[in-house]
Amino acid sequence: MSEAGMSAAGTPHEGPPTITPELVSLDVDLGLDKAAVIRALAERVAAQGRASDAGALFDAAWAREQTDETGLPGGIAIPHAKTAAVTVPSLAFARLAPGVDFGAEDGPADLVFLIAAPADAAEAHLAVLSKLARNLMQDDFTSALRAAKTDAEVVSIVRVAIGEEDAPAPAAAPASTDAAPIAEPAVIAPVTPEHGSRPRIVAVTACATGIAHTYMAADALTAAGQKADVEVIVEPQGSSGYKAIDPAIIAGADAVIFAVDVDVREPQRFAGKPVIRTTVKRGIDNADALVAEAVAAASDPTADRVPASNADGSTATASTNTANESVGARIKRWLLTGVSYMIPFVAGGGLLIALGFLLAGYEVTDFAATVIIDNSIVDLPEGGLGQYLGSVAFMIGATSMGFLVPVLAGFIAFAIADRPGIAPGFVAGAVAVLMGAGFIGGMVGGVLAGFIAWWIGRIPAPRWLRGLMPVVIIPLVGSIFASGLMVLLLGRPIAQLVIWLSDWLNSLTGASAIGLGIILGLMMCFDLGGPVNKVAYTFATAGLAAASTSDIYSAPYLIMGAVMCAGMVPPLAMALASTVLARRRFSQVERENGKAAWLLGAAFISEGAIPFAAVDPLRVIPASMLGGAVTGALSMAFGVSSLAPHGGIFVFFAINPIWGFLIALIAGTVVAAFAVVGLKTWVRMREPVAEVAPAGAVPVAA
Repeated sequence: MSEAGMSAAGTPHEGPPTITPELVSLDVDLGLDKAAVIRALAERVAAQGRASDAGALFDAAWAREQTDETGLPGGIAIPHAKTAAVTVPSLAFARLAPGVDFGAEDGPADLVFLIAAPADAAEAHLAVLSKLARNLMQDDFTSALRAAKTDAEVVSIVRVAIGEEDAPAPAAAPASTDAAPIAEPAVIAPVTPEHGSRPRIVAVTACATGIAHTYMAADALTAAGQKADVEVIVEPQGSSGYKAIDPAIIAGADAVIFAVDVDVREPQRFAGKPVIRTTVKRGIDNADALVAEAVAAASDPTADRVPASNADGSTATASTNTANESVGARIKRWLLTGVSYMIPFVAGGGLLIALGFLLAGYEVTDFAATVIIDNSIVDLPEGGLGQYLGSVAFMIGATSMGFLVPVLAGFIAFAIADRPGIAPGFVAGAVAVLMGAGFIGGMVGGVLAGFIAWWIGRIPAPRWLRGLMPVVIIPLVGSIFASGLMVLLLGRPIAQLVIWLSDWLNSLTGASAIGLGIILGLMMCFDLGGPVNKVAYTFATAGLAAASTSDIYSAPYLIMGAVMCAGMVPPLAMALASTVLARRRFSQVERENGKAAWLLGAAFISEGAIPFAAVDPLRVIPASMLGGAVTGALSMAFGVSSLAPHGGIFVFFAINPIWGFLIALIAGTVVAAFAVVGLKTWVRMREPVAEVAPAGAVPVAA
């Protein structure tokens, strides 16, 4: 091949070797913990002139280790990093005595490879490093490493395995050395147009760096399929590229496995197939169980399936297998699915309403409809162009907001029963609005419609009737039952509950309102975009669905204001602390993260503080919660309302009063920033601190 590092398959390596005897340590004790082992190997790489900074290489590998431990079954560990500190792609190897715990379930690791790749590594280099990962899944390869007597013997074994050296004889070459710069789908049996009675499973494996775990999971799934007599075709999506599985093979597959830590590329290829979603590490550790789950999902009509699109942003991301969810987790997923589809209507409608107020004044609620009916762009009202355009924006926004409850109900039903549940869900949501049951009624109606549609879909139907089931029978019967229950039994009690809840929220003044603001602020800053944060945010956005556009200072808008303001505090506080107040208390990488966190915080992206919390959660999270509580309390005390559910300071025109919002935000940010600086100054942590890659950079993980 070229200077990238390897010639044609089977020919000797050209260029710097990936591993040399100086990078090998046999039967050594490098320390009591994995941090000491990784540091020692990083120093060895730097000592050979292959890395410019041993500390930077250690930091990158340790950050990866903190994200997900790299111990693997069989006494193996593969700490790795992709960083600009590495100048030559390298493998450093240690055979430890005694072994060190790297997090594998079966015990300590005695074979440790530090995989060091440059940040701009060529595809050929990445393919070489990936070959090592694939060979670590072979017992004969690891046995040879344990039996090796000299450093040179280890080097020869590894170089033969990764294609940098010719094998002395065919029998000496470890299995599975066929990785190429562009990874081919791993197939355990010849693919034929008809795969007979054997199940066919297609799989995608992908990790963040695409160097190690991607290919190890592919080989583990392949081997698991062979043992189970299941045809398994795997598409490893690695850093060195990937070759997509033939669409004809996907069309004939019975189920899909997504063993990924990053987004699946082109997930729509697998639309409609039963899917098992999990992490890439589970693809290595529990490949047998994953294959069995996929086979079971193939014959389960209720199994999770790959959607045709990822409109909610989650289609292609890694998640746990929904078949193993608890009842509570399933209910939460159904409700959040409805909320995720509802939020674009809230965002668009809320901003348009806010724009209407900005252009036409707060009286727009009284005359908008009249202005639109009586006037046009060539026959402006007395208030001029601003009043007319403001009225148009307000009416469009109000119309958009009118869809909130039906959309919420429709997509809750969709989450339960797939597409047949959408129509009954929308109808039930519309009936909830008609009955005055608000978003609570919409959630109840959506769940009812979803369950009824799901139940009808499971009833065996004659062949001649099956085509009518999803388009006629299920929508008709589902709408009658779900909406009928809302009208006859549930609508009025829920409507009364909504009235009581609205009256209670609107009655909150003084200490009670401030107390609610403190609770919301604490929740928004507790897990920075996690479940607790999402509960508070969902509570606020769902409240907007029932809010009156005629009173912009009603409780739902005040709650939204407190939630958005408090959610901006963590990233802004970390930015202030790391770039202004106490730069020396933060690493260089954290200071770079801090620069990005200014913009993320201003845009109400709480996740901008995650790089800081991942490194130092016991100091960052309490400080953030303290600041969030201050902001939430002040926001409620000042009566800050937000008509927009997102956008931060960039939707200033939707926030009233803006001065109260800014004071609350600045106060909480300053409190949190000083708190984290104080904790870093006076509270010492025993564990080593890892650096996290700057926001926006490619994460060092696999």
